[in-house]
Amino acid sequence: MRYLVTGGAGFIGSAFVRLTLDTVDAAEVLALDALTYAGNLENLAAAAGRPNYRFERVDIRDGAAVRAGFERFRPDVVVHFAAESHVDRSILSPEEAMATNFMGTGVLLEAAREFRPRRFMHISTDEVYGSIEPPAEADESYPLIASSPYSASKAGADLLALAYYATFGLPVIVTRASNNYGPYQFPEKLIPLMISNAFDGKPLPIYGDGRQVRDWLFVDDHCRAIHAAIDRGRAGQIYNVGGNCALPNLEVVKRLLRAAGKPESLMTAVADRPGHDRRYALSSAKIEAETGWKPQVDFDDGLAVTVAWYRNNRAWIDRVRSGEYRSYYEKNYGNR
Repeated sequence: MRYLVTGGAGFIGSAFVRLTLDTVDAAEVLALDALTYAGNLENLAAAAGRPNYRFERVDIRDGAAVRAGFERFRPDVVVHFAAESHVDRSILSPEEAMATNFMGTGVLLEAAREFRPRRFMHISTDEVYGSIEPPAEADESYPLIASSPYSASKAGADLLALAYYATFGLPVIVTRASNNYGPYQFPEKLIPLMISNAFDGKPLPIYGDGRQVRDWLFVDDHCRAIHAAIDRGRAGQIYNVGGNCALPNLEVVKRLLRAAGKPESLMTAVADRPGHDRRYALSSAKIEAETGWKPQVDFDDGLAVTVAWYRNNRAWIDRVRSGEYRSYYEKNYGNR
């Protein structure tokens, strides 16, 4: 089985590549990534040199480069992670989110329409549902109420992907996952930012009152859910993927401080960001019923693994924050 993975050097994309190479018999993987600020080939160092893996530096907005990748590789499955995924960055620069998340998805769908893979997995987010009042949970029919340029661009891409199923018969599946965490996550998202700041003795900025609720999903559980949808999901369907672990941000930070052995006095309240959704909540009943997938990693266990990884990889954090990790690409791949 040949897997073309966009955003393959990012946090979730690289986890999917590593898991696929380690667990899927006879898998071949082509990872595409533009290597913008969050794409880091160090995340794929474990795959480098394996005969069934290769990497190409490709921006998904570049139609010619994307088509060439499809033509050379002829994938059986496309797994589309590539996105501008940080809400704060989308607020500061909405055009980047729109161009990559919506237009880039359109470029990939056009290439897939020509080369006809068996599956086109469009990886989305629970943020497309917007803030949800308790005790409700969003199922796959819940209205889309995007609150940021990021979530709006992802919602538009979801609809575009499903339109290619309805109009052209492209075997699209859309998955919408809750907040992922785990090793190799770029330190701008909540958990890696708080861990790295804690180790450096820096303040941990808490938006508003810190009571925004998110559901937490260990990254390998997410990747296993994608494989379950590839193998047993139905084309044209949406599947929510949650971790069954809804917690206020303040509680998450307190737990990771305990795991890191650092004091709660490091927490510092800061002004809330514009349009900050109060609560995300997903029902994963559909994917569980149709594929048998369930999350395997308990939150505190996954958090302990994540904290330990960041403790043991402080140099990785320093390189990522400074941009020095980019030299890894030039050293190992030159201008290819």
